[in-house]
Amino acid sequence: MPRAALLVSTALLAALIPLSAASAADDPAPTPVDHFEGEVPFASQPAEGIFTWGSDSDDPPALQFADRADAPEGAKVLSGTYDISGYGGFTHDFAAAEPAHDWSAHKGIRFWWDGQDNSKKIAFEIKDGGANGEASELWTTSFTDDFTGWKQIEIPFTDFVYRTDYQPVGGIDHVLGLTQMWGYAVTLPVGVKGQFAMDDVELYGKADQALRASVTTDAAVYPVKEGGTAAVKVTVATTGSAPIDDPVTVAYETTGGTADAGKDYRAVSGTLTFPAGTASGATQTIKVPTLKDRSAESAETIPLKLTVTGAKAPAETPQVVIDAHGLPYLDSKLPVKKRVADLLSRMSLEEKAGQMTQAERGAVGTGGDVSAYDLGSLLSGGGSTPTPNTAAAWAQMIDSFQLRAQATRFQIPLIYGVDAVHGHNNLAGATIMPHNIGIGATRDPQLAEKTGAVTASEVRATGIPWDFAPCLCVSRDERWGRSYESFGEDPALVKSMETIIQGLQGRADGRDLKDDDKVLATAKHFVGDGGTAYGSSTTGTYTVDQGVTTVTRQQLEAIHLAPFQTAVDRGIGTVMPSYSSLDIVGDGQGPVKMHARADMITGELKGRMGFQGFVISDWNAMDQLPGDYASHVRTAVNAGVDMMMVPYGYKDFTASLIDQVKAGTVTEQRIDDAVSRILTQKFRLGLFEHPYADTSGASKIGSTAHRAVARQAAAESQVLLKNDGDVLPLKKSEKVYVAGSNADDLGNQTGGWTLTWQGASGTHTTGTTILQGMKNAGGDVTYSKDASAPTSGYDVGVVVVGETPYAEGVGDVGNGNDLTLTPADQAAVDKVCAAMKCAVLIVSGRPQLVGDRLGEIDSLVASWLPGTEGDGVADVLYGKQAFTGQLPVTWPKSEAQLPINVGDASYDPQYPYGWGLTTLTRAPKGGEATLKSLGVAAKAAERAGSDAAGRKLVAKARLLVQAKIGQSITAAVSKPFADADHLLLTGRYAAAVEKLTEAYRAA
Repeated sequence: MPRAALLVSTALLAALIPLSAASAADDPAPTPVDHFEGEVPFASQPAEGIFTWGSDSDDPPALQFADRADAPEGAKVLSGTYDISGYGGFTHDFAAAEPAHDWSAHKGIRFWWDGQDNSKKIAFEIKDGGANGEASELWTTSFTDDFTGWKQIEIPFTDFVYRTDYQPVGGIDHVLGLTQMWGYAVTLPVGVKGQFAMDDVELYGKADQALRASVTTDAAVYPVKEGGTAAVKVTVATTGSAPIDDPVTVAYETTGGTADAGKDYRAVSGTLTFPAGTASGATQTIKVPTLKDRSAESAETIPLKLTVTGAKAPAETPQVVIDAHGLPYLDSKLPVKKRVADLLSRMSLEEKAGQMTQAERGAVGTGGDVSAYDLGSLLSGGGSTPTPNTAAAWAQMIDSFQLRAQATRFQIPLIYGVDAVHGHNNLAGATIMPHNIGIGATRDPQLAEKTGAVTASEVRATGIPWDFAPCLCVSRDERWGRSYESFGEDPALVKSMETIIQGLQGRADGRDLKDDDKVLATAKHFVGDGGTAYGSSTTGTYTVDQGVTTVTRQQLEAIHLAPFQTAVDRGIGTVMPSYSSLDIVGDGQGPVKMHARADMITGELKGRMGFQGFVISDWNAMDQLPGDYASHVRTAVNAGVDMMMVPYGYKDFTASLIDQVKAGTVTEQRIDDAVSRILTQKFRLGLFEHPYADTSGASKIGSTAHRAVARQAAAESQVLLKNDGDVLPLKKSEKVYVAGSNADDLGNQTGGWTLTWQGASGTHTTGTTILQGMKNAGGDVTYSKDASAPTSGYDVGVVVVGETPYAEGVGDVGNGNDLTLTPADQAAVDKVCAAMKCAVLIVSGRPQLVGDRLGEIDSLVASWLPGTEGDGVADVLYGKQAFTGQLPVTWPKSEAQLPINVGDASYDPQYPYGWGLTTLTRAPKGGEATLKSLGVAAKAAERAGSDAAGRKLVAKARLLVQAKIGQSITAAVSKPFADADHLLLTGRYAAAVEKLTEAYRAA
């Protein structure tokens, strides 16, 4: 009905009720925010306006100001349509050039909504504090569209909670002040095509103190040793930070819980009073003394009930916890195996199920469910960070979750995991290494270990003991969006780079895991994720990722399983199965999802390989299994998955798992095996003794020493593919014209899995771009991104081109991606290389097809994704150190050649696997005679077991052969050349020289 009619009805109703009941009489007049008559335009910051947003191009809703005869207010309403697959909605921001608005005098915000009765929740958030509407704190709540027609939605400000899953900027004060408001936003439902209409947003009611003031405690859990005294700090605070107008009282008493009053603690009760005029933030303390006895006990809880008058009470009842004590599993002097057995013998089925469950930090809010569901683990998905995104905030956040675990019966600490796949890449300011594809290009196992050590140090310093890395995939098709997560296409290369495991974990026996600079590592994705066939994926629009790997048993063992045996031998702590399916030719099973393959997880990994750690699932991976939810749980657990990553479905998983055990479809023996494996790693990490963050190493995060390792990795990862006329290295005396989309873009340089899952172009963390690195090297550099500046008067051009960030199947070729340069990059190459000598650097996660332009390019460099240290790229460009990188994958001539890999029967690439020119070192002379002598020496080195000497001899032979080949790379040359590098990596040095000699003769 029209709003005028509703107002008449309300007036009549008011006349019929006693004056004392008309509590709204003293309320201030409503304050309009938006009538949607067009007075607020469709615009965005810094102007005032309404604008839309979404996760991709088709997710923002379509909006209009529509004439409606039934408009609750005025003639127009805001209406729109939507069809959202990720997220989407709209925002009304106040003008950034004007002062923020003060809403503190009002009770809440209200608006009219045209209900569609779709039972969907609609998120409504308000923007508090900060510089402007897009740099403010977000406070959120929701309402349900379960009605038809116009309804006025009233939301008291007390209903809003601070968003823990996303904030646009660093935390401001985590207090809803209401005195500096910047507008509101509406998030529309996902997965349903719909329409909406909205009208008359306004502030309503009077902010009485009970709504404006709140009482909080400084923690939700207060662990205390038996006999100690817990101190619970109680604080009164107000929105707007004004003093309280009326007294606030807090009556308290210890009641309930698992501890016994008089035996375990001394009961306390009383009342705290905060008089009128008390300043916001004032604190008083309640002390709860505990008593000693002589018996060994599990932890016991003492809830402290608070009854608040004159203010909003705390969201939950604080609990004092008397620490578990005297039990064998708490004795750090006992062997881990005995500690595990003792603890396991005491645990209930519900507690065991909790240990097998991993939830996302954003799903558990402040963490109450950690203790309610006895959760064993939490994780941060890509881009799931605290606010602000600092090392201190990470440590504080994780400690707050660990504190919750102290409220459980046996105080089993959480194990927190994160995808630190090229440095602590979720943390702003961390040292970002080259992605694995670049590490593989270095052919430097010692450097790989150092990068792992830096990563572990920075991760552990923020309170995180577990890293979902390294990826041991053997990438067999560069159309795969995850190919840059692989060290290369040759299992021998991947195995050689697994020194990174020791960098992360320390010694293979696990003795270093408790140290403050080591983390538990994860070998992923078991097994065959790098071999999925193009077009085999059934996940959304993916073409390769999560598809099917079809191999013979021999191929499976030689290519995909081999790196995992090496990881087990190196003491890897956890293994993550792949989303993909495995189809072993001749086994009669057809394609089977890896999370369901008991023959691989239990039979191969835990059985034949002897893996002693635990298996963690991938993100919601069991949901891709056939059957109903119970079947998903049963199949994955029985296949050998020990901990299930169920980010937002942890309640359903634990309930279903418990049901499965009670029904006998999952045995208690399987549960005990899983939990024993998980507890073993927690004990080895020292989490029972030190559950909280040791931040003593935080000062090293992003330090000069750490960045020096990343800089060296960036330099060694550069692969010089062509260098006609010795254009590289550059001379500082040369005038250099720099162009291209990736010359001065840190986001493109670091790639996916950097601050967010997909990564992003632009500057989002601390580092040095390639352009800045060239300037730092002392180069005489002029930059024109699109090469629009005049090109005359320069000695040489450097064009830095390539890809923009992506991750996983989003980056699959055929899913909106290809292997060709953008038209803008092509134009920059063409213009610069036509005007002067030029070097082209390709910053990308995989080879790019540049064969049609090779004739005009003098020098070509595969720069991969070098990370934050562009100085390392400049080091080889300006000859501070030599180019030494080698191709970790085959560089194809065309997409039609893919997949193409070393060892293929038909092999005719643009550049073969292992190719890599050098600078600052001359190739040996002497032709076949020199090769023959190198071969004799290599054979002797092999017999003597001198790997270092063998590698040096093969390297000399390779330089000699490359010098003869030049750019005349034929199939007859490529195949033996690539085979030689595989033989080198497997320690067959004499055979490698023989293959290089074959390539020499064919050149």
